[in-house]
Amino acid sequence: MDNNEMKTAITKIEPGSIRVKGYDIVELMEKKTFAEVVFLLLKGELPNNAEAKMMEAMLVSSVDHGVTPPSSLATRVVASGGNPLNAAIAGGILTIGDSHGGAMEKCAKILQEWAVKGDDMNEIADQLLAHIKSTKMRMPGFGHRLHRTDPRTVKMFEIAKEHNFTGKHIELAKALESKLITKSGKTLPINVDGAIGAVMSDMGFDYRIGKGFFIISRCAGLIAHAYEELTRYKPMRKLGLTDYTYDGPGERVVE
Repeated sequence: MDNNEMKTAITKIEPGSIRVKGYDIVELMEKKTFAEVVFLLLKGELPNNAEAKMMEAMLVSSVDHGVTPPSSLATRVVASGGNPLNAAIAGGILTIGDSHGGAMEKCAKILQEWAVKGDDMNEIADQLLAHIKSTKMRMPGFGHRLHRTDPRTVKMFEIAKEHNFTGKHIELAKALESKLITKSGKTLPINVDGAIGAVMSDMGFDYRIGKGFFIISRCAGLIAHAYEELTRYKPMRKLGLTDYTYDGPGERVVE
């Protein structure tokens, strides 16, 4: 393709007509949910009923997790500096990376690499666990700094069971959960990132789009945080850690 030629398979625009993946946007507005249209954009086809329910659960589950995550705090700090809504949201989105919001992508990558190795997911889980131990890696998507059992994961898998939505990746994640134990003897339950990593993999999504699900979901929460900061608090208030200890060089004289 000519480098100067622009082609897209996403949306066709003509006077009086907008078609997303071939579907009239007006008909989508009337007949489909936001989650279903997100699925369409990312997958190219409209979801079946089970996929639609799982997509809805995924997007709702990560919509917000309080004021302490980096994205929420950054959004509020940027807003507090006297910046408009879009700048505040951009600041929050820029904090999303491998350590914040990236676990579902990393988890999905591992599940997708290992689920194709056989049909017995218990056996594959044993092999993966041996690999985890030998490489001293940390399995993303398991354990949580706050929740002993992530309530979002419980509900996610309840919805999956209700709609007969269980594939090899969810099976592998659950098999691995039953075998993952910390040095202190504690289990490491699947958190919401791991649940989404498994669900998106069973939907056939490439793991590289994993952070996208978090961004789509969390953006709504960040807008709420930015708006609250702009309308409820005075600019330049104290946000984040304000107590600190200086441990740099002592007083020096410029010669």
